[in-house]
Amino acid sequence: MKMLLTGGAGYVGSRLIPHLLELGHSVRSLDLDMFGTAGREALERDARWPEWRARFTHVRGDIREPKDVRQALQGANAVIHLAAISNDPTGEVDEVLTRQVNFDAVGLLVSEARRAGVSRFINASSSSVFGIKQDPDVIETLEPEPISTYSRYKALAEWIVVGANSPGFTTVNVRPATICGYSPRQRFDLTVNKLTVDAERKGVITVHGGQQRRPNVSMIDVINLYGLLLQADPEVIGGETFNFGFENHKIIDIAELIKGEISERQVEIDVTAVFDQRDYHISSKHLQETLGYTPVGSIRQA
Repeated sequence: MKMLLTGGAGYVGSRLIPHLLELGHSVRSLDLDMFGTAGREALERDARWPEWRARFTHVRGDIREPKDVRQALQGANAVIHLAAISNDPTGEVDEVLTRQVNFDAVGLLVSEARRAGVSRFINASSSSVFGIKQDPDVIETLEPEPISTYSRYKALAEWIVVGANSPGFTTVNVRPATICGYSPRQRFDLTVNKLTVDAERKGVITVHGGQQRRPNVSMIDVINLYGLLLQADPEVIGGETFNFGFENHKIIDIAELIKGEISERQVEIDVTAVFDQRDYHISSKHLQETLGYTPVGSIRQA
């Protein structure tokens, strides 16, 4: 496939591009490069780069700008949309900007993709749309209850994507859990990554409350899923929204797991007052039954 990948310079995009190239796809990345070019630099150092370079292009542009979107969509027959204001704290800094990026731009991308003849649109949402849920099985049919600006616009954008599904234009939402693992454009604000860095560098893992439950998913499973969705039968995935996470743990338990994995130094766990109220867990049974996917990664391996 010839595809447009928004957010190609980001945490997931930097790992997804080589995976897609390895699968034989042609990839055009659209990104503002606000956080650097480490992903592309790693790509060009890859031993397979001479084979891949003819199938990869990068467009420095803004998903809010119609001109940039139309240019990036030329010749594409699939879109994987990753670009976003990517977490709750950042989303609260400027609510107008968060709406523009996480909601308005999705509408622009969907409409322009359909106009350009794209046949498949895969949207990265977030499992945080559930907010605080006490249900024993948090499945896709439960009503989202977002508690932040970030998650509210992620939830609203899902409706745009689902509503656009039609013959010849297959759309699907993915709600990843909190991702963990390595990327050339690494993020240290994500639960497992942050706690691991604190353990390694400080010898102290600070846990705010710790009883909040969070679902997790490894980077390798995330990139595997996007590759799988590009091949899946449109009749099977069209208009669907999939939860995607396999390890639901209390944050204190994640801290204990990481502590047990650090052998080079003594690590302490410091429990402080609750800072982040989000408390939810998810079931990915629907995705597993629909696509037959079995996770290959884990927190421990990440």
